[in-house]
Amino acid sequence: MAKPIEIGLVLEGDDAKRFHKYMENPKITKEGRDLIREAIKIAKKEKLYV
Repeated sequence: MAKPIEIGLVLEGDDAKRFHKYMENPKITKEGRDLIREAIKIAKKEKLYV
C-alpha cells in the first residue's frame, strides 16, 4: 500500500502573515494575465476546460 503524501511546506510567522495578506488581494501583471488567458484558450481547445 502506498504511503500518504505529506505536505512539506509550512509557513510560519511573518511569512505566513505576508502570504495571507497577498491571498486577500493578489497582484497580477499584464504578462501574468495574458499567460492565464493563453492557458485557458489551450485548455478549451484540448477540451480540458468546460
